[in-house]
Amino acid sequence: MTQLSHALVELDRLAPLRLAGSWDNVGLLLQGTRPLRRVGLTIDLTEPVATELLDADCDLIVSYHPPIFKGLTHLTEASPRGRTLLRLVRQGVHVYSPHTALDAAAAGMAEWLLAPFGELLDARPITPDAIDPALGAGRQATLAEALPLDALLPRLREHLGLHALRVASLDPRRPVTTVAVCPGAGGSLFAGLGPVDLLLTGEMRHHDVLARFEAGSSVVLTDHTNTERGYLPILAQRLEGALQLPVVRATADRDPLEVWS
Repeated sequence: MTQLSHALVELDRLAPLRLAGSWDNVGLLLQGTRPLRRVGLTIDLTEPVATELLDADCDLIVSYHPPIFKGLTHLTEASPRGRTLLRLVRQGVHVYSPHTALDAAAAGMAEWLLAPFGELLDARPITPDAIDPALGAGRQATLAEALPLDALLPRLREHLGLHALRVASLDPRRPVTTVAVCPGAGGSLFAGLGPVDLLLTGEMRHHDVLARFEAGSSVVLTDHTNTERGYLPILAQRLEGALQLPVVRATADRDPLEVWS
């Protein structure tokens, strides 16, 4: 059994909360009453996910996306989010969200998104942390060996565990030398970047994609959580090692969008 105070220290060690965006809501969002014996892990804490993790007898739920984001004005049974939070409160479950702190951390989501590009030169954050410039939001890098986009796309698809990617490219055979990645929605983070051969993220505004496309960059979009969910097996292992507790990954957790043909 692990004390909550110890778990919070270890969670912050994995993804220091000071790295989170100033707009974000991270850390311990719901303090329950249970002793910690089992941890649940999910991207989104939906009603089906909460049911699954409660049935698995999880005492702490690590929800990548914060289920409490903006100020709550009501907490009632009238909405799925309200029902979920009230149920967790009544059962004494703790809820923690690392979100953008995990994106920016060492060995976090942004670094994981760079993995399929192979050997890299000068990999670094897009927005470096003021205290440790090796950490920070997003990642940009130069490939040690330039590769055409159509050779990289199968790697990206396999790494993310997807059947399809959305791609904007003037010429898929053009060599890619420089890349930038961001979990989730990368449009605002990419705005300050100069020319980049390839940008990978979950979602961007149409006009941002168009501007990059017309400037000769390639843009690869996956839908928001598909740049995040594939990291959960790695995070589960890291949590088990840090907290010395079993971790249950929610099978009900999935992107709400599906591809229909």
